[in-house]
Amino acid sequence: MNILKNLADEAILGEIGQRLARRRLDLQLTQANVAEQSGVSKRTVERIEAGDSTQMSTLIRIFRVLNLLPTLDRAIPEVGPRPMDLLKRKGKQRQRASSRRPSEPSSKPWTWDEEI
Repeated sequence: MNILKNLADEAILGEIGQRLARRRLDLQLTQANVAEQSGVSKRTVERIEAGDSTQMSTLIRIFRVLNLLPTLDRAIPEVGPRPMDLLKRKGKQRQRASSRRPSEPSSKPWTWDEEI
């Protein structure tokens, strides 16, 4: 199954769990081995493979044991600033996102909606 944005969170978690279980089996590791090497309980590994939610730090530990961190690096690549953005900001990095502005200004003037 492909992980697509229109899938429910539970379906995506289930697919990730199945993929982690397949990877663990390909590496000839038991759930107990993964749990011991990653410093989590065997029950936590069982829950993740069953599609339950977990903390990011736990997932990172398991990714490390299953040699999946390079895959994660490819999935979420580091993004550098675009050259034109650097020129506009004079080398400063962006700290927050701006809200989207309407493409056309409203023809009606803004008021407080107070009766006079």
